[in-house]
Amino acid sequence: MEFIRGLINLRRQTKSCAATIGNFDGVHLGHQKVLAQLKQTAKNAGVISTVVIFEPQPIEYFSPERAPSRLTRLREKLQQFSRHDIDRVVCLRFDEHIANLSAAEFVDDILRDALDVKELIIGDDFRFGKNRQGDYPYLFKAGAEKGFAVEKTDTFYLGNDRVSSTLIRQTLANGDMCKASDLLGRPYRISGRVVHGDKRGRRLGFATANIELHRYLSPVVGIFSGRVYGLENEPLDAVVYVGSRPVYKGEHVLLEVHILDYKGDLYGRHLQVELLEKLRGESDFISEEALVLQIEKDIEHARDSLKQNNITKQL
Repeated sequence: MEFIRGLINLRRQTKSCAATIGNFDGVHLGHQKVLAQLKQTAKNAGVISTVVIFEPQPIEYFSPERAPSRLTRLREKLQQFSRHDIDRVVCLRFDEHIANLSAAEFVDDILRDALDVKELIIGDDFRFGKNRQGDYPYLFKAGAEKGFAVEKTDTFYLGNDRVSSTLIRQTLANGDMCKASDLLGRPYRISGRVVHGDKRGRRLGFATANIELHRYLSPVVGIFSGRVYGLENEPLDAVVYVGSRPVYKGEHVLLEVHILDYKGDLYGRHLQVELLEKLRGESDFISEEALVLQIEKDIEHARDSLKQNNITKQL
């Protein structure tokens, strides 16, 4: 899969393509339906499949204080796009220039000149251009004039639920990891590189891997049973903590992983942490002794949870 960052780099290697545009936060079942449609459309047209995303996401640019927590970082999105056999991902910096493009300029400068779009696939609620003046009817008319076709995707439902990133955030916040997995089409994961922490976990007798989240907000908070990928051929069972460590008056959201029965060196490794069941929420502890007792209970609870998960998978 080819990855192109920036409008300048894109213009240097324009290739005719079938494209779709969006945030794709989570790359959930609805997104996956769009990706499948994109692949088939590109194959029929004899061009490459291209996903266009923006960094930062538009709402993070316009209203950072209202921006929701991200389900997936850029690296995690790229991994999912690669798994779905997308030929090319274009990441454009959402800045003052792009924010002020009119709908007509967006069509001419980006869709036609930079991307050379032959087929465009968009969601039924897609808006673009300054003041969100562009929409599907506008694109359909512009495509007929500029020489590209426009297809609209329908909202994807799982049962009675409209699958969306917003619904998944709500589901994760409620601790319903099974439903979140159903909506995503896979268990929810957070990934990052192991960095040096303050060694408190090791001092308390429970060595933990501290993972850099690179995000201001997390869609999940609490203690989870989980599995860690990136160390062995098989995933390793773990207890996962996501929060601000209230016993030490922490302020920044962090992710700590205690891998069960593992003593290897983790520093510098990039890990994917899969969250399977929420065991409990964050708690305030009056002492380290109380914290240690709770951690011991969390580990036993996690072992039971993971054992039950293995039994369920075999049925």
